[in-house]
Amino acid sequence: MSPNTLGALLMMASMACFTANDALVKIIGSDLPLMQLLLLRGLLTTAIIYIVARRLNGLRFDVSPKDRGLIALRSGAEVLTAFFFLQALIHLPLANATAILQVLPLTVSLGAAIFLGEKLGWRRLVAILVGFLGMLLIVRPGPDGFSIWSIYAVIAVFGVTLRDLATRRLSADVPSMTVTLAAAVAIVVFSAVGSLGTDWQPMTPRLGALIVGAAVFVLGGYYFSVQVMRVGDIAAIAPFRYTSLVCALIIGWLVFGDWPDPITLVGAAIVVATGLFTLYRERVSRGS
Repeated sequence: MSPNTLGALLMMASMACFTANDALVKIIGSDLPLMQLLLLRGLLTTAIIYIVARRLNGLRFDVSPKDRGLIALRSGAEVLTAFFFLQALIHLPLANATAILQVLPLTVSLGAAIFLGEKLGWRRLVAILVGFLGMLLIVRPGPDGFSIWSIYAVIAVFGVTLRDLATRRLSADVPSMTVTLAAAVAIVVFSAVGSLGTDWQPMTPRLGALIVGAAVFVLGGYYFSVQVMRVGDIAAIAPFRYTSLVCALIIGWLVFGDWPDPITLVGAAIVVATGLFTLYRERVSRGS
């Protein structure tokens, strides 16, 4: 198996794990308040991340003040993303929420050009604009198609964009497990404070099993996404990130009986196409 083939399989595994986690969260969210769900899943995820990181000697906290600030910024962005995306996920069809997230390669490219000074040619700029038009077809901010939960998903996109831009500025010697653990702890602290004003619902064995499953899938997504960075050509592997939309369409149909309407599917296709073109142009520019 070639490195690029292995990388593509790892990327698809990562996207499948994250989408499965989203589906479980959507199921749990109909029975538990969001803050209770976030706290319980976060405690379990944080504990497992810490144990694995200690086993792999992947923790180091003696980082520079600049990196500490970036880790704090990234963790705050992770909290913002978790809150808004999970709210959207609980109230929107799974495929719709996932489709909105597919605009991320476009927002990250635009943000890197604006804030990090990375070059952005006119072709990629046009692709970004067209991609945003595709997202508007999904969100449909008019009187007939408007949903506040779609806006929540868009806010989550900006949260992930901020997170990824902060990650790009981190020093290469900062361990990934340290960054991941910091984000997990931030979510636990946020949800613990938020849950103080929440009426906790009784846990059942079914809900407990679903939360454990969600934590396992999140960890699987993190693990495979880290492995992806270690094999093959990232430019060749990155397009397989869009398999998350295929997973969301299948799971949404089988589990929730949802299937996006034609306008949403057209918008999703435009977003994916422009994202793939952006990745292609980035690969070409780096090759030159």
